[in-house]
Amino acid sequence: MGHSAVLLTVALAIFSACGAGAPVQKKHKLLLVSFDGFRWNYDQDVDTPNLDAMAQEGVKARYMTPAFVTLTSPCHFTLVTGKYIENHGVVHNMFYNTTTKVKWPYHTTLGIQRWWDNGSIPIWITAQRQGLKTGSFFYPGGNVTYQGEAVTMSRKEGILHNYKNETEWRQNVDTVMKWFTEEDVALITLYFGEPDSTGHRYGPESQERKDMVKQVDRTVGYLRDSIRRHHLTDSLDLIITSDHGMTTVNQKASDLVEFHKFPNFTFRDIEFELLDYGPNGMLIPKEGMLEKVYSVLKDAHPRLHVYKKEDFPKRFHYANHSRITSLLMYSDLGYVIHGRVNVQFNKGEHGFDNEDMDMKTIFRAVGPSFKAGLEVEPFESVHVYELMCQLLGIVPEPNDGHPGTLQPMLLSGSALPLSGQLYLMVVLMGILMVLANT
Repeated sequence: MGHSAVLLTVALAIFSACGAGAPVQKKHKLLLVSFDGFRWNYDQDVDTPNLDAMAQEGVKARYMTPAFVTLTSPCHFTLVTGKYIENHGVVHNMFYNTTTKVKWPYHTTLGIQRWWDNGSIPIWITAQRQGLKTGSFFYPGGNVTYQGEAVTMSRKEGILHNYKNETEWRQNVDTVMKWFTEEDVALITLYFGEPDSTGHRYGPESQERKDMVKQVDRTVGYLRDSIRRHHLTDSLDLIITSDHGMTTVNQKASDLVEFHKFPNFTFRDIEFELLDYGPNGMLIPKEGMLEKVYSVLKDAHPRLHVYKKEDFPKRFHYANHSRITSLLMYSDLGYVIHGRVNVQFNKGEHGFDNEDMDMKTIFRAVGPSFKAGLEVEPFESVHVYELMCQLLGIVPEPNDGHPGTLQPMLLSGSALPLSGQLYLMVVLMGILMVLANT
């Protein structure tokens, strides 16, 4: 075979790999860990040596801004799709049907395939379609099928699951390590329901929450030790983050938001309601009653912000979806919405405006792809998906993030953005044209 023919064969092989979305850099495994409800500053009033070590040896963001609405399922799905909530459609923790009036609680909704599989492809499925094995351990959205395809390895938490069991946390980490080493899984998402549960029950300023943050930090230490024991230090990138923050509820305020006390408002004018779920609400007035209900509610309470769907603030990227009702609302920080009766008694809550600092959350990353000792400016969670695709060397689905936003976290050559792949393809096309004429 002549010199030109050899070059042509090599160029064609590289070009074919790039065209198929294959990375040209060494692939690393990736573990995304979410500690639900971990507010951005929870490490400032508690000693967290293991999270601190992650920051020293890797990357720390000052804080991360979650998607609105700052609820568990919607925010977690943004992380694995790179889409704002109005674009991925998981608009609430609860499944609801405005026609049948059916509403299902959070744990039931985790297993309802049609709630999650509504057009967006999460990173597990994208990675699998490009030749990788993936896993989801308790992560919201990881236990249903998407376009008929399930996550390679998955575990779903039970309705009576004890979120606080530290022994079980370590067992779950052990299982994840086995998936990486024995099953050759390339991507795993691991979810813990704390410190969210404790923050709800006792409040974000409570000693119980501080003690739970210490437990989280111990688990981070156990996780990183496990990575070392399984000889994954040089091949596994670790990201630790969360879905949203937490704030104290004004339970005894003199100006509670109580629909049943609003003058001139009656539930007889309402066809469908989704209230009593933190600071968010959705309503569908009966036919012909939209203007009347809106006029009554728009100035009913200074702590309540009520909008027609089409007028909801665009910065939230939330209302432009068919699942969103004709009237929607949110309340000021610390105030929850009470409907027919007062049934919300949490001392801590989330779901508020994602610009409120108490809703901000954490981001830490360490591993062979990341720079060390780097603190980056705040960013939106919508960009994490593109980062993960770069780390795995896979071509992302269309999304709302930008591949360059988090690129400065990475060591030179650790990941090649899609734009770099396209550039390489263009160069190789030029080589092919030259060789063809040789």
